[in-house]
Amino acid sequence: MTALGGGLLVAGTTSDAGKSVVTAGICRWLVRQGIRVAPFKGQNMSLNSFVTREGAEIGRAQAMQAQAARVEPSALMNPVLLKPGSDRSSQVVVLGKAVGELSARGYHGGRQADLLGTVTGCLEELRGRYDAVICEGAGSPAEINLRRTDIVNMGVARAAGLPVVVVGDIDRGGVFASFFGTTALLAPEDQALVAGYLVNKFRGDVSLLRPGLDMLHTLTGRPTLGVLPFTHGLGIDEEDGLRVSLRGAVRESVVTPPHGAESLRVAVAAVPLMSNFTDVDALAAEPGVVVRFVDRAEELADADLVVLPGTRGTVRALEWLRERGLADAVVRRAAEGRPVLGVCGGFQMLADRIEDDVESRAGSVPGLGLLPVRVRFAAAKTLARPVGTAYGERVEGYEIHHGVAEVLGGDEEFLDGCRVGAVWGTHWHGSLESDGFRRAFLRRVAAAAGRRFVPAPDTSFGALREEQLDRLGDLVEEHADTGALLRLIEQGPPPDLPFVPPGAP
Repeated sequence: MTALGGGLLVAGTTSDAGKSVVTAGICRWLVRQGIRVAPFKGQNMSLNSFVTREGAEIGRAQAMQAQAARVEPSALMNPVLLKPGSDRSSQVVVLGKAVGELSARGYHGGRQADLLGTVTGCLEELRGRYDAVICEGAGSPAEINLRRTDIVNMGVARAAGLPVVVVGDIDRGGVFASFFGTTALLAPEDQALVAGYLVNKFRGDVSLLRPGLDMLHTLTGRPTLGVLPFTHGLGIDEEDGLRVSLRGAVRESVVTPPHGAESLRVAVAAVPLMSNFTDVDALAAEPGVVVRFVDRAEELADADLVVLPGTRGTVRALEWLRERGLADAVVRRAAEGRPVLGVCGGFQMLADRIEDDVESRAGSVPGLGLLPVRVRFAAAKTLARPVGTAYGERVEGYEIHHGVAEVLGGDEEFLDGCRVGAVWGTHWHGSLESDGFRRAFLRRVAAAAGRRFVPAPDTSFGALREEQLDRLGDLVEEHADTGALLRLIEQGPPPDLPFVPPGAP
């Protein structure tokens, strides 16, 4: 590829069709061909976010895709981020900075359309810097009630002249109807950009699928550009929340036996508006560490470590813990010297008192009282990429929070927080991805829990993540029509794609 600015939009028939991982896989495949590539998503709705080196907040999925492309994440890659605070409102983050809270009606009623210029401007800037930009859509491009103000699917594709490949999850069933219906519901001008389909998560003999693919081509005039097989362990840095049943849910990557005599069991409280639950992925990557998400007090009984994760609603999550008896169970654990870790909102819940006139507007609220900390919510959000030392090991992390913690004591400092007995608290997301620190922390957890657990000495979370991204690139290279994809990226949508009327046979 010799010219700058090629592009492609990866849309999906539904949320969770696999757009994020397919986009990452295409980025990794392209960069391995020597093509300079960047990811892009005009608007993201997610509670899993990341802080770039310039201090901008973007979706974690775009940070993961940037890693797949081997480039530094930037606010240009996700100009609009929506962080839900309830069923009806979200915090709006534009170019990495929070600009306010809006209801869904207020956002779609006017604010979203105003942001189209910001989105297309960021995309054009990326296209001026890279050989190719692989864009990810959101939900479905056939959300016809939202098309007028769309800035992430066909709205951005039409504004930028991007070819569109639609991904469908065949594991759910109904993929042919989803492909056809998605295409048929689009306006003729949008249909003209839809160049083909990608089947995702297929199990079985591809030859049995061929008659359906041929009929889909006959009905729509568009080819299927690949059938990607179902592959375990590729749901990395999901953006829309934990999509597994809570009852006994185990992080999918836990498959290896312990390095030492025993395993270590970690229970993560599945609090409302849970954010950055990817913090525990580094724990799940350790041989012998089993991570479960739980929502009942009795599920904490056999846990060696309980994690209170981040949340977009600290006070609401605290109320939820108390309503379900989980708060009392955590307090009992602490009194017995059994390990508890709070991260960001979870750290805030461990405090003596929370003053919140910003997020929940609940005023003064008692925390769990397990750490000598007072938390006051500030209007300005803290966004940082701290680096420090703990337990003799270098630690990197990132901070995203409105709550400001005043630490008034403790047995020892712990990153920006503290430890009391076997209770640790910090605002630092991502700290457990620092391999030496994670092993040092787990040794302390095992000692407090009375377990003969020994962390493996050579587990590299960064290397495991690179291995996952290479597997995504392999899926695209081995199971997609890469020649056709490259032509679309270089040349744009093919001319004279047929119109598919709704209700066609």
